[in-house]
Amino acid sequence: MVSQLIEFVANHYILSSAFVALLCLFALNEMRRSGRSLTSRELTALVNQETGIVLDVRAKKDFAAGHIVDALHMPHDKVATQLDQLEKHKGKTLIVVDESGMHAGGVCGVLKKAGFDVAKLSGGIASWRADSLPLVK
Repeated sequence: MVSQLIEFVANHYILSSAFVALLCLFALNEMRRSGRSLTSRELTALVNQETGIVLDVRAKKDFAAGHIVDALHMPHDKVATQLDQLEKHKGKTLIVVDESGMHAGGVCGVLKKAGFDVAKLSGGIASWRADSLPLVK
């Protein structure tokens, strides 16, 4: 399998180069559109400095099972229709948290379009747990 891939790339180097270039451009565009990624440590620093607000976009049952202290809850599919509830936090960075990072980028894109300063927790709540950081119920 690998030898076939190497043979294909060698025989079609222009096509392969174009594919890699497009893949890089797509990745850069997605990162730019969805806001910056934060580590657990950076999230904690922003919240402690009172310049960041955590927005948990997981389902209600997942949020109830455990969330970051003082996190706001709004399911990811409701964010676009409930932006008015977040207006009072426009002066701070909204840090979007989901389970593993799958929905945070899309939510950040919606919030960024609405004029919010946004970031996302890299790896979601799963990375928070992996760092042995506390969750409240």
